[in-house]
Amino acid sequence: MSSPNSARNRTAASLLTDIRMIIALLFVIYGLVLAVLGAAPSAEDLEKSGGFNVNLWSGLGMLAFAAAFAGWAWLRPVAPADPAEQEPGAAE
Repeated sequence: MSSPNSARNRTAASLLTDIRMIIALLFVIYGLVLAVLGAAPSAEDLEKSGGFNVNLWSGLGMLAFAAAFAGWAWLRPVAPADPAEQEPGAAE
């Protein structure tokens, strides 16, 4: 018999290993790097992009994308497999 704590731990573990959270974390890291680099652009960088701060806007877009992925994973968590729904011979 499982306790409520083990069910909560299973959910936290499944959330941490969910591929959507891993993707969100990667986009947060890259987004932060680009946003920091774009916060104070050099004149050369702005000249290369025609006056558009590409690093800043790409970084902010990545952070928004990461927030969407994390929200999706948080609102629609992966449900752990129910042992009763497994194949008859698999649980034995």
